[in-house]
Amino acid sequence: MSESRSDVFTLARLPSPLGVMLVASDGGGTLRALDWEDYAARMRPLLRRQYGPATAFREGAAPPALRRALADYFDGALTALNGLPVATAGTPFQRLVWAALRQIPAGSVLSYRTIAERIGRNTAVRAVGAANGANPISLVVPCHRVIGADGTLTGYGGGIERKRWLLAHEGALPAGAADRSSADQQFGRGSASMSSSLARMT
Repeated sequence: MSESRSDVFTLARLPSPLGVMLVASDGGGTLRALDWEDYAARMRPLLRRQYGPATAFREGAAPPALRRALADYFDGALTALNGLPVATAGTPFQRLVWAALRQIPAGSVLSYRTIAERIGRNTAVRAVGAANGANPISLVVPCHRVIGADGTLTGYGGGIERKRWLLAHEGALPAGAADRSSADQQFGRGSASMSSSLARMT
């Protein structure tokens, strides 16, 4: 954990084809966390572990650049999230893994072992998996692009069906691998253009 301080993060809720996203940003508009609303109970404890028990939260609007980038990503501009500024706490090893995740391009997948090799920690495969699971910024720090050595999707903090949908959306899985209609029914939202709905949110 980082030393105790009094960070204040703004929490906002944004729609997506996979359900409502919960995003946390700081006063400068930098993204600090992104999760799915059905897992909202874990976001505050996670951020307080990373930034200290005095960390506070307030409801508000997501930064416009973040709303636009997410809308563009779900509308098919798969590189739209690449330039978003993010900041994390965590351990030096975790931050090393998370930085490596941002280097995986949309449409590609890597194994935990490959990530370990890329960061120069060949024997730390399990530790890479643990760091991947502790990633606070889902989607933008694309932990969904990491799979098992045998090609299985393995776990994902947002649920395996979301992981399958995201990889199919990015072209890393065959087009029929994710049933969009089933996802729409499960998560309660269609996958039509997101730009207008996200742009209208304040």
